[in-house]
Formats: sequence, structure tokens, C-alpha cells
Amino acid sequence: MREGCALVTGASRGIGAAIATVLAEDGWPVGINYRSDEDGANKVVAAIEANGGKAIALQADVADVAAAEPMFKQLEETFGPVLVLVNNAGVRADALSPQIEDDDWNRVLDTNLSAAFWTTRRALRQMLRARFGRIVNVASVVGPRANAGQANYAASKAGLIGLTKTVAVEVARRGVTVNAVAPGYVDTAFTADLNMNGNIADHVPARRAGTPEEVAACVRFLAGEQASYVTGTTLTVDGGMSA
Repeated sequence: MREGCALVTGASRGIGAAIATVLAEDGWPVGINYRSDEDGANKVVAAIEANGGKAIALQADVADVAAAEPMFKQLEETFGPVLVLVNNAGVRADALSPQIEDDDWNRVLDTNLSAAFWTTRRALRQMLRARFGRIVNVASVVGPRANAGQANYAASKAGLIGLTKTVAVEVARRGVTVNAVAPGYVDTAFTADLNMNGNIADHVPARRAGTPEEVAACVRFLAGEQASYVTGTTLTVDGGMSA
């Protein structure tokens, strides 16, 4: 295990919590970023520590560009350089395009896309110096395929995939990989209000929702040593929705 740590944004529950858990199981001390769910973040930290791992809760609204630096400094002072970054924080504000307000457009883009750029830019300082790094961006199948009522969300996730590819090419020579995972319908609080004319699982070839753990397993691979020749790609985790 290299000397350093991992940072997972939006990790107080759901997919982010599952990702933080598996990274801790692989020996990484983990920063559990959260915006408002302090209790959830502390529970994730407690579960990791109970299993013999190391973790710390980090409050920061990643949609604020000024939040990245103090969050990284606190984590680096505790566990060392961030060598694994998982940009998982995300929000939705669904509406048909004519009804999307400016504030909802900006909030979704800032949280889902701009924040990933800001944290990536900051993390690359140490990764390039160490000549090792793993960045995994949690995108969505909604990025490359249309989903009415989610123009802001789709734009943010499509942009995240484009960011992933571009940064991957820029840093590939320095031992840093940059990839994305694109979940489909995963059973979390984030998707609890979704409805596609009835049972959403009917639209999934696998006929079921995915689990946070199934997404986390893919992130675990991309963050590992064995994925050193995988970069600039998007791993779809959707039960066949995009086939």
C-alpha cells in the first residue's frame, strides 16, 4: 500500500458510503466528505473504524470552489497526500427544460461537474509528484443517453465524462489514471422518487435495481494497482440499460 489516502465526495450514504467502505477495506485511510449529513458521515467513519480501517469525516460543500483547499489540507494533515479521489457528490433538480430555473441549472452543474474539476485540479498536485494517482468520477447513463426532465443533470454527467477523458490523456505519462463509472438505476435515497411509468425495474434488462455495492466494486477495481493500464474510459454499471 502506498503512503497516502483516499477522498470520496458525497460519502455519507448510498454509493459514496459503499465506495468509501471498500477503499478502506483495501487499506486506504479515507476522507468521508459530506455537505449536510453529519450523522451519516460519522456512521460511515465509525463502521470503517470498527472494521479496522481509518477514516475521517470532512464537512465541505464541494459546489463552492473555496471549499476544496481546506478540505484537502485537513485530510493531508491527518493521513498524507490524496492519491485516490472519487468524485461522487451529486444532486438532481429535475424539470422539463422550459421549467428549469437558473439556480437549479447552476446548482446541478456546480455540484456534479465543476466540483469534480476543482477537486481533480487540487488532487493532481500530489499525484503528479508521487507519479501515482487514481481518479474515478461517478457519472451516469443519463450522460450519453437522453432522459426527459434531466437536461441539467444529463449535461453535468456528459461533461463529467468529457472531463474524465481529457484529464486522463493529460496525465497518463505520470502514472495517474482517470476513469468514470456510469451507474444506471441504483437503489438509493437519491433515486427513491424516480418513476418511469410504473416499476422502473421493468426498463432494466436485468429486471432489478443495482446496489451501491455493485458500483463500489467497479470503483474498487479502477482505484487498484491492477487497473494501471485502464484510463480515459467509462465503465457502465446499469444492468443492460444502455446495451
